[in-house]
Amino acid sequence: MKPRILSAFLFFISLITLSQTDKFHSSFKEDFSDSTSLHFRYGSTGNKSEFKYKLGVDSPTEPGTKILSFKIDPKDSAGAGRGPEIISKEFTHFGTYSARLKVPAAKSIQPNVGAVVGYFTYHVDSAPGLSEIDFEWLLGDPTVIYVGTWTGHGGALRRVGRIINLAKGIVYETIYRETDTGFRTPLSGIQNQPETIAAIEEYDASTQFYTYGFDWYEDRIRWWMLHPISGEKIVLWDYQGTTIGIPQHRTLYRMNFWHTKNWAVETNPNSLEKPIQPYELEVDWMSYIPFKSGSK
Repeated sequence: MKPRILSAFLFFISLITLSQTDKFHSSFKEDFSDSTSLHFRYGSTGNKSEFKYKLGVDSPTEPGTKILSFKIDPKDSAGAGRGPEIISKEFTHFGTYSARLKVPAAKSIQPNVGAVVGYFTYHVDSAPGLSEIDFEWLLGDPTVIYVGTWTGHGGALRRVGRIINLAKGIVYETIYRETDTGFRTPLSGIQNQPETIAAIEEYDASTQFYTYGFDWYEDRIRWWMLHPISGEKIVLWDYQGTTIGIPQHRTLYRMNFWHTKNWAVETNPNSLEKPIQPYELEVDWMSYIPFKSGSK
């Protein structure tokens, strides 16, 4: 192919690629009832074991419910993304995200298991850096919920986060920290609301399905869940009053399940062991509703 023709061809291909990667999702609810997904692709970087990821299978704990099944491979090495993971096929941005899921029950089998369930957004663009908003549970104690964001660039990331023991109604911390300087400060006032959270009796993310979500605005993020009995929306953290720590650019919508060897749950510093069984995460559905301009 002649250089001029080749250059034109490569330019055309780049335009096609750009148009594909710059697409954004409209509203959707993925109920994982089929063997394929319309809105998500599989993205694990670990072992290619077929049992790690299945769609449209029967829930082993809730009759009549079809689920996305993630099973952790005990042979997988530690690290986010090594276990099963799904990633949205197109970008998402400001809007309401929600999901109904049941975290794996592993604590009674392996009290010191080191494994993480992540329900989150994540994408890195070169100029603005990382755009991440997350819910996380560590299997060593699934009564504890981690929520927060990551922004900035590798080596100099910024975290705003809150750790909650929902079974006891304890907020362990609400903080801002920097990975490069080690700077860490508790948040207060409007950035620390609600200051207290009532306990949900017998809450354990591994004993039943719960619905969780977050509302992502350009100047505010509100993490919440639905009360398992009343259906009332329980606000876990309403972070506002500053744009520090609030991602401003596009992202990809995700769910994953992976082994950690260096992040222990708040209540058990020994919970770093490699999983000894293929514990199962069950996801009933995930949804996304983009905000219209001016929404609050």
